Parts: sequence; C-alpha cells; structure tokens
Amino acid sequence: MNVVGKIDATKGKGVGNRLAVADCDIHPTVNGYRDLYPYLEKRWQTHLQTYGAKVRHGYQRGAAYPKGQPDAKRRDAWPEGGGLAGSDLRLLQTQHLDANNVELGVLNPLTFCGYGLLNSDLSAALATAANEWQKNDFTRRDPRLKASIVVPYEDGPAAAREIERCAAEDDFVQVLLLSRTAEPLGKRNYWPIFEAAAAANLPVGVHAFGYGGAPVTGSGWPSYYIEEMFGHSPSCQALLASMIFEGVFERYPNFKLVLIEAGCAWLPAFTWRLDKHWERLRSEVPHVKRPPSEYIRQQVWITTQPIEEPEPRRHLVDVIDWIGWDRLLFASDYPHWDFDDPAVAFPIDIPLELRQQFLLTNAKALYGVQ
Repeated sequence: MNVVGKIDATKGKGVGNRLAVADCDIHPTVNGYRDLYPYLEKRWQTHLQTYGAKVRHGYQRGAAYPKGQPDAKRRDAWPEGGGLAGSDLRLLQTQHLDANNVELGVLNPLTFCGYGLLNSDLSAALATAANEWQKNDFTRRDPRLKASIVVPYEDGPAAAREIERCAAEDDFVQVLLLSRTAEPLGKRNYWPIFEAAAAANLPVGVHAFGYGGAPVTGSGWPSYYIEEMFGHSPSCQALLASMIFEGVFERYPNFKLVLIEAGCAWLPAFTWRLDKHWERLRSEVPHVKRPPSEYIRQQVWITTQPIEEPEPRRHLVDVIDWIGWDRLLFASDYPHWDFDDPAVAFPIDIPLELRQQFLLTNAKALYGVQ
C-alpha cells in the first residue's frame, strides 16, 4: 500500500495512542540460574554450582551496557522488592501492559537460558527450563502474554525436539534464536530448527545479540558499546543473506522469519543489492529460484524497535511503503533503557487503519492470536 499523500509527515513525535497494542519484544528476566532450578534435574543444578556455564565468548569485563542504566534496563523498571528489571510480573503488568493497553505481549527471554553455551547438553536443559519458567511465571498468570520457545540452537536436532515438545501448547507463538550464531544461520546444521518451526506453523524470531564466538565485525572486536549496538543490523543482514542463498526460504516455503531489534530502514537498500547480485551471479545458486526480494516480501517480518527517525520524516514512509505495512510489527523492548512507548514510537501521523495494523493486527495475524 502506497500511502504517500495520505500522511502528515510533519509531526515528529507521534500522535499518541489509545489503541490496543501487540508488543512483539518484551524481555522477561531470569534473576539467575537458581530461578530455573525448579525445572532442572539435580544433575544440572550441581553442574552449574560446580562448573558454571561457559559461553563461546564473553564480554571483556562486566556487561557491555551503558553504566548509567544498569544492565541496560530502565531505572524505574527495577522491582522495589528486589530482583532484576523484567523479573516481576506485577510490575510488568502495571507499568507496561495496563498502562499501554497491551493486548498481546510476546516474551523474548535473553539471559540464563542456555544460549551459545559450549556444553550442548546443558544448553538444551536450560532451554527447556526457561520455557517451563515462562509458562509458570508469566503466560499462565496473564493471558495477554505469549512465550517464545527458547532452543539450544547450536544443536539443530535438539532444538527441533524442544520445538516439537512445546509447539502444541497455546503458551508459545514463536521460536527464538539470537542473531550471532557460531555459523551463518542458513547453514544446514540449523535446518532442523526451520523445518520443525514450519511444520508447527510457528515463526522463528531472531533477536539481536548472541554468543557466536566470532567478533561482531569482519575485522575484529570493536572498542565501544556504541559499535556493538550498531552491529545489530549488519548481523541481521548477514543471517538473512545466508538464509536466502543457502536455500532456506526455497526449501521451506511456509517458513516465517521475524527480525527483532535491529531497526527496519536498512531492509529496502539491502534487498535491492541482493537482487542485483542475484541477477548477475544466480548461476552459482541455482537452488535460489526467485529474486531475494520475493522471499523477503513473502516470508520476512520486521519489528520497529529501535525505529529510525529520519529528517525529513517522509523518508520513513518511503521505506515502509517498500517493506510493506503488513510486514511491520511494533516492539517496545521493555524493560530496556531504549524502550519505545507506543504513544510516540511512530514518528509520523498515519491513517488509523495503518496505525491499527502496525500496533496490533499484523502481529495477531502472524502469531495466530485471536
């Protein structure tokens, strides 16, 4: 839908929001591995106490977050009774779900869930525990919340088994991966994940960050957090190119991909470049039978957070006209410091129909939520 001429792009801070919202990126927080002990065998509890959990790489010292906002969280999101921001359901309800009229909230846990561990069996055990924790502490206590299936994504068959175990439960609406994996995400060792997700009719959401073991740039480690933050979109570009040219979208035509927390304005120019290279070099990848743009338009969705705010604002309209207004999903990133309030997250005035699509109906259609 081309909406140029129908939008007042002169308003720079949104027009407020009283509509129902689907938030596609809420981060429930595990305070520590002990939160998961009720869902872990004694063997793994002892293992964690004795040996810990080793990731493929870690930050050089402490968390790579702005120190002015501890652990990348809003200061007002820390529970008064203790615990990390995002760990308390009641505060999440009052501060975000109720306050912002959130009708559907998709949970994407990021910490202590087994991502990128060197011990594959421990990774699988923690993923299962994290999924049970999401149900017990969040989705079974508030019907507005739906969980993402955490998987040990470096072990494709184990990840597929966890998808099959959880897929029949209404608590779960997508499979969750992180963007920085040990190998490019189109590689065949990850295909069991995509096959299982497509069979269950569940999108795969790929969230920024991860522990792949390699630097986040092509020439080494960056010096500053701002570079780490900027690296979200290049990570998504790399995994998307890999999945297209390795043939994931062609092999699994019902597969759906959601790119989370990498912005959205980069997608049109990136896709034009992919199409141009495919036109010239398609003989190398005969299994890729259509232009990359066709796969992207039909099988890829993207969340807005952190949404770009160009000057003039009308440029954002051009970007979304290309992406497709039906492919755009609202995300707040609650409770992180760069949280996007739905009242001001979209920096231009758009028709009510499009605002409802962006804030609610696109996500409900994608996730099959009534």
